[in-house]
Amino acid sequence: MKQVPELPEVETTVRELKKAILGRKIEDVWSDFQKIVKKPDSFQEFSKRIKGRMIKKIWRRAKNIIIELSDNNSLLIHQKMTGHLLVGKWQNKKGKWVVLQKGPLEDPANRFLHLILRLDNGNMLALSDLRKFAKVELQNNKVLQKELGYLGPEPLDKSFTFEKFKEVLQKRKGKIKQVLMDQTVISGIGNIYSDEILWRAKIHPQKNVSMLSPDELLRIYRAIKTILPLAIKLQGESFSDYRRPSGEKGYYDTKRKVYRRKGEKCSRCGTIIQRIKIAGRSAHFCPNCQKL
Repeated sequence: MKQVPELPEVETTVRELKKAILGRKIEDVWSDFQKIVKKPDSFQEFSKRIKGRMIKKIWRRAKNIIIELSDNNSLLIHQKMTGHLLVGKWQNKKGKWVVLQKGPLEDPANRFLHLILRLDNGNMLALSDLRKFAKVELQNNKVLQKELGYLGPEPLDKSFTFEKFKEVLQKRKGKIKQVLMDQTVISGIGNIYSDEILWRAKIHPQKNVSMLSPDELLRIYRAIKTILPLAIKLQGESFSDYRRPSGEKGYYDTKRKVYRRKGEKCSRCGTIIQRIKIAGRSAHFCPNCQKL
């Protein structure tokens, strides 16, 4: 089962990229799958416009990585299902990129390089993507801000108070699992962390938002504010393809309570964890701790 990197994985990537490539200049661009660049339409135009540009700022919005360049344009990178960014040095040998340093970049999950930006210090920023679903766009900063305007609030911002949480849920209908994953409601939460949040809050994923009591809402809010920072501290979840820019795995797997634990015992009460489908997406929960 493949899994889209969510807020903790993307935030981890952004933090590591800041340390590794901020202030560097892009000297050259390579791709063997030019369709990975969605904007502009021409890869040659994309290459021409980013060569010689300096990386001024790196930040995250929802599940998107934004790399601001020195000309009021930005690279928007959405890693999708199997994509992840890497920083290192590779050499092309007979059409195949070979990593030059021993260590985590040699992980087989890191070998699907389809876009490489060569930097002025000899390092490279590479996008590895097994399924080639990731997207890269070069956008004017003002246009980009408008295009990201549909996204809901960032759950880790100080402005995301309990009052704000109640406000964004107030007019929503549907099951809480789906609503938490709706990027227009709250940014960055997907399949993994919605399951983990609801388990911690002891809320059934199928419970309708309109039926949640003030106490249940508070429990969900507190779980969001606990689970996401913990997952960032542990550098994300890597049971699927996600890797950090260093090539290493994240370690949230050591704390994962319900996601993909169908048939295992709940660590809180010992009941067997179940898996159901909600609008085509899987939901894992403890039927005892999370009663409907």
